[in-house]
Amino acid sequence: MSHPTPLRRAPVQRRSAERLTRILDACADLLDEVGYDALTTRAVAERAGVPIGSVYRFFGNKRAMADALAQRNLDRYTERVAERLKKAKQEGEAGKAGSGGWRAAMDAVLDEYLAMKRTAPGFSLVDFGNQIPVGARYAEPNHRVADRLTDLLSGYLRRPPDDDLRRTFLIAVETADTLVQLAFRVDAQGDERIIGEMRRMLRAYLARVLD
Repeated sequence: MSHPTPLRRAPVQRRSAERLTRILDACADLLDEVGYDALTTRAVAERAGVPIGSVYRFFGNKRAMADALAQRNLDRYTERVAERLKKAKQEGEAGKAGSGGWRAAMDAVLDEYLAMKRTAPGFSLVDFGNQIPVGARYAEPNHRVADRLTDLLSGYLRRPPDDDLRRTFLIAVETADTLVQLAFRVDAQGDERIIGEMRRMLRAYLARVLD
C-alpha cells in the first residue's frame, strides 16, 4: 500500500539527495536537543549548512519535515528487519537451531525497533509518526508499520498477505507500541521487565494465529 510523500519535490541529482539527507539529519539532532515545539526550519537549515530556501524546496513546514523523518525511520527499520530475516533464513538453510519461523521474525521486528528507539537521533519524538501525528487517517503510523511488515514478512512466513495477516500484524503492532511506550516512560532505556512481558504476550497471541 502506497502513501503520499511529504516531500514537495523529490531529489533527482546526487547533490540534492545528499542535501536532503543533511536536512533530515539536522532535524533529528535538533529534535533531541530542543524538542518539536521549539524546532524551526531556519534552525534546521543552519545546522545542515544549507540555505533556508533548500529546506522549503523539500518541505512546506516543519510538520512535513517531521513526517519525512518518520518515513525515513520506517524505511531504515524495514531494511534492518529484512537483513535480520535474510540472516535467519540463511541459518535455517544451514540447519542451525532456533533459526527461521515466525518467532525469529518477531525477535527481529522487536529487537530492531528497540535498537532504533535507543539509538536513532530524534526517534523518541518522531518514531514512525506515532509521537507527532501527521497526515490523514489512512496514513496512521501503526497502519503504515503493519502494512510494511505484512508485505515484508508474508514471503518469509510463506503466507498470503491477505486481510487476516494484515489484521494480525496490526493488532501486534498496536500492542507492542503501547507497551514499548510504557517501558520507555518507566525507564529511559526501556524497562526490561515490561519488554519481557510484552514479548510473552505477543508470542502467545501469534502462536494462536500463526502456528
